[in-house]
Amino acid sequence: MVASLLSAAPSAIPEPLLRAESTAGKFVLMFFAIAFFAAIFGLVLFLASLFKGRSGEKVQGALFAGPAILLLAVGLMYPAILTILQSLRGKSGEGSFSFDNYSAMFSQPELITVLRNTALWVILVPFLATAIGLLYAILIDRARGEAFAKALIFLPMAISMVGASIIWKFVYQYKQTERPQIGLLNQILKMFGFETRQFLLDAPVNTLMLILVMVWIQAGFAMTILSAAIKAIPDDIIEAAHLDGVYGFRMFRYITLPSIRAALVVVLTTIGIGTLKVFDIVRTMTAGQFDTSVVANEFYNQSFRYDAPGLGAAMAVLLFVLVIPIVTYNIVQMRKEA
Repeated sequence: MVASLLSAAPSAIPEPLLRAESTAGKFVLMFFAIAFFAAIFGLVLFLASLFKGRSGEKVQGALFAGPAILLLAVGLMYPAILTILQSLRGKSGEGSFSFDNYSAMFSQPELITVLRNTALWVILVPFLATAIGLLYAILIDRARGEAFAKALIFLPMAISMVGASIIWKFVYQYKQTERPQIGLLNQILKMFGFETRQFLLDAPVNTLMLILVMVWIQAGFAMTILSAAIKAIPDDIIEAAHLDGVYGFRMFRYITLPSIRAALVVVLTTIGIGTLKVFDIVRTMTAGQFDTSVVANEFYNQSFRYDAPGLGAAMAVLLFVLVIPIVTYNIVQMRKEA
């Protein structure tokens, strides 16, 4: 009987909702999703209105947090558990439990190169982007044309990672020295009498060239956050420092830097997490070839190109583990500042 009910269930669901292949079906599915969300939200509000007073606040909090927790459990925790289990079942994602995939990550030369590249990205990108953004924010603070100067460095943030990668791929474009150059960087080398180079093929320079793209994108984000933090420093503190004869680097060291410490932590950790997950730049510019692959790109390759979902799942778990200490540090620092 149960089997017959299950087999009959699909026929009871309207075809547009079941497949949503046509334009009309997609619109019906969209409105159904909106109506379902509105119904759930209305139900939560109705139930919350039944509980009043201080004793009902906990129930109301649970009602509002319940849907979010449920979505996190279904959309995040359940897939995470499946990924961890798959990473422990061999290279193919099947078989008995073992740590072969994790031992392979730290023993195979090509995967060690991937880990080394990822470490290089995580070390260089956050610090370089933050340093450039901070320096720029200090230099243009309260200067003439500040808004225009900020827009120039923030502009790359409006470009997608793929778009930025294509732009820089043209910048690095290689042609032999005697031929007319398309790539800006090689044209500059040729103007000064140097031989042109294949920046995206020669390791380890190619990894540094890819890192430069990420720094170019993230420096605008760092500048925006840090500029706002600098402007939030009370004028009384700055005036008092000037009365004490504090200017220049001493002003930065003893006044500006301690005042924006919380913003610095947020910028560094946010860029660090984004760098750990970098995929688009590597995929677009080199496809991970020539010793430029990183963990996120290798996770994709192992899972969808090399028919090794178990090893790919281990790469995904590694990313998750690496993000945890960064997020934890961010939370601890924010609590200290609170």
